[in-house]
Amino acid sequence: MDTCHGFAGYTGRTIAVMAVVLSLLLSCSGRKDAGRADAVQDCDSAAVMATSGITSLISENGIPKYRMVTEQWDMYEKADPPYWSFERGAYLEVLDSLGEVASLIEADTAYYYSVSKMWELRGNVHAENVEGEKFDTDLLFWDQLIEKVYSDSKISIRQEKQTIYGRGFESNQDFTRYIIRHTDGIFPADDMEGDSE
Repeated sequence: MDTCHGFAGYTGRTIAVMAVVLSLLLSCSGRKDAGRADAVQDCDSAAVMATSGITSLISENGIPKYRMVTEQWDMYEKADPPYWSFERGAYLEVLDSLGEVASLIEADTAYYYSVSKMWELRGNVHAENVEGEKFDTDLLFWDQLIEKVYSDSKISIRQEKQTIYGRGFESNQDFTRYIIRHTDGIFPADDMEGDSE
């Protein structure tokens, strides 16, 4: 076998591998973070846990308080502040002292900030209380520490005999005691049938 350029004893495969390694080292030598993938530059940009198809019962002091159902749950515990992401939607039930559903909330996207115990729900946010009232908005915040929900966005509240429209809303987390800051109108339920707005 004829060898050349002082590489005696190396096979063609070994020389090819060495050439690729040398090429990579030379091309990366000018990079600030050589050897790190672009997609994982910061620790807080990667989820520490990613789970799909979740149904979870959340308890406080051994008492079930919430039930959550979601298609995708990503935890970013190294972010500042740490948060959980539910990019494929979230369905949440608030349970009363007997474990019965006191209210429910669902949204296209949700974020939960674990330190402040704050939920941010976005896109087609829908809530219902035990009285059958239905609340619809595009943005809702839920502070679990003080058990309040609020929004500065447009909201509609469908009751049995009327629908109330407004902007700005605050309520307890059961959606049974609430105020609308700026009412746009109150319409009989019969007038609203078939209206998608």
